Amino acid sequence: MLRLDNVEVVYSDVVLVLRGISLQVPDKGVVTLLGANGAGKSTTLKAISGLLRTELGEVTDGSITWDGASLLGKSTQEIASLGIVQVMEGRRIFRYLTVEENLRAAPCPGDSKRNLEKIYGFFPPLKNIRNKLSGYCSGGEQQMLVTGRALMLHPKLMLLDEPSLGLAPIVIREILEILKDINSTEGTSILLVEQSAEIALGLSEYGYVMENGRVVMDGPADKLLDNPDIKEFYMGLSAVGEKKSFRMVKHYKRRKRWLS
Repeated sequence: MLRLDNVEVVYSDVVLVLRGISLQVPDKGVVTLLGANGAGKSTTLKAISGLLRTELGEVTDGSITWDGASLLGKSTQEIASLGIVQVMEGRRIFRYLTVEENLRAAPCPGDSKRNLEKIYGFFPPLKNIRNKLSGYCSGGEQQMLVTGRALMLHPKLMLLDEPSLGLAPIVIREILEILKDINSTEGTSILLVEQSAEIALGLSEYGYVMENGRVVMDGPADKLLDNPDIKEFYMGLSAVGEKKSFRMVKHYKRRKRWLS
């Protein structure tokens, strides 16, 4: 189990970004972290994976544990060796390598050929373009590629940062179905960062909502989907389920109960 207790993060010894975050991801569970841009979602993932230090960030208070052992002070490589892998926002690929070369670039344990076939089983479109330069792949293909590359490490926990960003709805649905399959067949836990509540909570069992570096709401995914604040502020729906105009929601921060 992954557990964060009252975690604070400061950048450059000056900027306080996370202000006492507490959350947990159970073994084989799928958990969503919702919030607008700047809420601290990506910083939370980087605090877990050890990538903060590459951006002059530091956990200054609280604890982060994995199966009871602290992750604080460990390098990204050490954390990855424990089975925790982050798939970063923006689909970071080696653009001048082929799809298969990108997959082989992951330091996978065991039989690499068998691992490749497993990845192609989860992502059949990748097998058809295995010799294609990854820089010429579509956004959906690239998202499948970076997710598949992470799976080459046999992770116990995947940290996914905005996997739906910039993708068509039909591609998003396809990737989410694959993530469900990975979770159920491999037992891989998932911590998913998303802005779209409907997408994220449809995949998850539990969710947390972040605002200004704090968790302001949490609960089972189905309960959050029915919550009127979630509907209004993250799905653009009014109390009667009608879509709201931008003019109606553009000043939403002043009306959120948890920010008053």
